[in-house]
Amino acid sequence: MIALVRNEVLKILLKKKMPLIIILLLIFVTLLSYGQNYAYERNIEQFEAESGDTTFDWQGLTMQRLSELEERSQNESIPGEVRASIDREIEQLNYFIENDINPVTPTAAKFNVSFAEQGITLFIPLLIAILAADLVSSEFSRKTIKILLTRAVPRWKVLLSKYIALLIMTTLLVFIIGITTTLVSYLFFQEWGFSEPIVTGFTLFEGTLNSDSTILIPRYQYTLLIYSLVWFVSIIVASITLLISVIVDTSASAIGILMAALIGGQFLQFFLSDWELVKYFFVTNLDLTRYLTGSYQPVEGMSLNFSILILSVWAIVSIAISFIVFNRRDVLV
Repeated sequence: MIALVRNEVLKILLKKKMPLIIILLLIFVTLLSYGQNYAYERNIEQFEAESGDTTFDWQGLTMQRLSELEERSQNESIPGEVRASIDREIEQLNYFIENDINPVTPTAAKFNVSFAEQGITLFIPLLIAILAADLVSSEFSRKTIKILLTRAVPRWKVLLSKYIALLIMTTLLVFIIGITTTLVSYLFFQEWGFSEPIVTGFTLFEGTLNSDSTILIPRYQYTLLIYSLVWFVSIIVASITLLISVIVDTSASAIGILMAALIGGQFLQFFLSDWELVKYFFVTNLDLTRYLTGSYQPVEGMSLNFSILILSVWAIVSIAISFIVFNRRDVLV
């Protein structure tokens, strides 16, 4: 089995997908880091111009942000859900000011977490799809599946070796994302920020953000927690992608199906959030990191434990169907 897994890992590496993924990652991280740093510098210039103070004060900039949010919250034309979100952000910023916690100045650690939080529902699954879409389908499209199955190895071992190799490469990919976002963003912000305190543990009760159960932890611990959730989601997406790759014959079809599911699921969540079945779709449950803010509930009745359970069921069912289909599939090539 070890030899099979090693062979599958080498196959993935020889396809040169990892360099492509790293190049895409570098482009996105560089653009986002530059954009965030540019916006931050413009905000400082605007603050200094309006206040007449040439010494930057993060509390002053935060107060300016609070004033903007309070003005938006008083606008009666905005939807109730948007106003509630603004009010929760106001409460959080007030908490940060009262406890002398800087939420404004960008650092590599903040960007690292922010990138993971924003990319967990689409960009990171896209990278997983690029990595795994042709894991099985390419064997059929290139007509190498017959050679693979003529070996004195049961079919389930062949597929299991592919799945283990996929888990290894997915774990490596998550590690690369964390390292790349940290190093590239540091070039722009010149601050690591991993020792800074961060508040988590906010809870949402009857539409109001409750800070009674909050805890203060170093940002590096929070980063590890975020990337643990990113890794879990990546494993789920990889398992579902394996199923798609087993069913279809081309990697393009596999990527297309997965991306349609990801984008379509977000539309379902946005337009049909009142529909009970929406919360059981895997896409609706991918955004695990936002539960840590305490103010996130995409569909009523959902929670972090609920989403983890639903995603686990999707992964288990996907793996089971993959093995059943692969073992029974006719090879007519």
